[in-house]
Amino acid sequence: MSTSRHIRAFAACAAVLAVTATSTAAAGPDPLARFHGQRVDWHACALGVGDEVGQALDAAGADCADITVPLDYANPGGHTITVAISRLKATDTAHRVGPLLLNDGGPAGPSLHMPLTKSEVMGEVADRYDLIGMDPRFVGRSTPLDCGWNLDSAFLRSAGANLAAYHEEVTVARELAERCQRTQGDVLPHVTTRNTARDMDVIRAVLGEESLSYLGYSYGSYLGEVYTQLFPGRTDRMVLDGVNSPEHYNQTLLRGAEAANEAALRAWASWAAARHTTYGLGATRVEVLATVDHILDAATQQPLRIGEAYLLDEHVLPALFVGGLGSDLDERRADLARTVRLLARAADREPVEPPQELAQQLEFLLTAAGSAPSSQMAAILCGDTAERRGVGSYWRAVEKSRERFPLAGPLANNITPCEFWDRPAEAPTVLDNDVPALLLAATGDPRTLYAGAEAMHKQWPSSRLLTVNGARQHGLYGEYGNACVDERVNTYLRTGRLPTQDPICEA
Repeated sequence: MSTSRHIRAFAACAAVLAVTATSTAAAGPDPLARFHGQRVDWHACALGVGDEVGQALDAAGADCADITVPLDYANPGGHTITVAISRLKATDTAHRVGPLLLNDGGPAGPSLHMPLTKSEVMGEVADRYDLIGMDPRFVGRSTPLDCGWNLDSAFLRSAGANLAAYHEEVTVARELAERCQRTQGDVLPHVTTRNTARDMDVIRAVLGEESLSYLGYSYGSYLGEVYTQLFPGRTDRMVLDGVNSPEHYNQTLLRGAEAANEAALRAWASWAAARHTTYGLGATRVEVLATVDHILDAATQQPLRIGEAYLLDEHVLPALFVGGLGSDLDERRADLARTVRLLARAADREPVEPPQELAQQLEFLLTAAGSAPSSQMAAILCGDTAERRGVGSYWRAVEKSRERFPLAGPLANNITPCEFWDRPAEAPTVLDNDVPALLLAATGDPRTLYAGAEAMHKQWPSSRLLTVNGARQHGLYGEYGNACVDERVNTYLRTGRLPTQDPICEA
């Protein structure tokens, strides 16, 4: 799991009917005809010598294109933007299924690279599909959006230890929202999941297909759900991994996941205690958790210095812990243990230097290097869900959760820029369809809760829920190394037939 995937994993995680008639076949001329009929200029993917993703796509035989779509689907004759896609064409033409569109989550996760990573786990099944990577509107290589913020952690910040610290968060959230409105206000109403789903349907039409198959992770599961609502009957094989129901998708992404994250922290502490001779964090779970508390307390008193460039205060430090709890794989747990060992030294005010991967995370969290992804995440999430809850409501929720969930509670319930955002241009998406789909969820997922997958399964009785019992993992297919999961998904993608019962795989 890459550093960017670690950060996007926070994210995890609406809409009645479309404002235009683009979601269903309409009588009369097609208002999107010029977009549906556009000529696609397929070209090499690499943008230059240092473009490793583009070079890898080219080496695999993929091609790339920029698809023109309306900025505002209610005014298709107005301004346009471009959406970047990649394509790895099917080679088994005798058994070709069609396009499989891929989304890596977020919100605001670039997905142009995904034909490469997913073709590996799909094996020979990949040969039956045109694998389509897409950078959603305003993300990655698509028309850009950047609010010019000087940090990335707009949704990964903790409220802090007291009311004064929380008031600092209120100021940050308000300033971020106001800056984004000043710099990007003309496009913000159109940076929504519903419009990304509409872009997907333009891509479908441009490819000359009647339907899309789809694989989406985390937030990508929500995007897939919205697509089914706006474009009923245009989906083929649907795989939603790390499922979240629309009811759980809101402007405080981790709210409701406090218990799962604290449980993941305790499980990691037990793992680290069993390896005390390697990491020196404590010989028992209690001792390891005491080390964590010492680090957090030290950052509350005075920010921790990491190298010459980075200061970790009580608002940002919890994100490093929670970000490391998205997987129970040994290598991910070892990553967190090494980070905590370094943080413990910093808490004792020893000079420390971050290894490269940690330096990349800190650069992303603390500097303008992460400004664009954070801006894009905020624009999508707030564009979908922003509501005025009142500044005091967040603090009350923080205080209520802090005693039971001292690490996750103040982070999951903290105020976000969405409190100061303009209200969404469209009503939230409400699902009232029933789509055959394969839903994937781990019982201990600390990002998108298993309860959300169960709720989604009830909303779609024609779906099947593949459960990984006992796993504390966010992202399963091709991510967890679980042969049971990978084989079940590949069988569905190969045959188009869902299991007759809800399958269970063990961690």
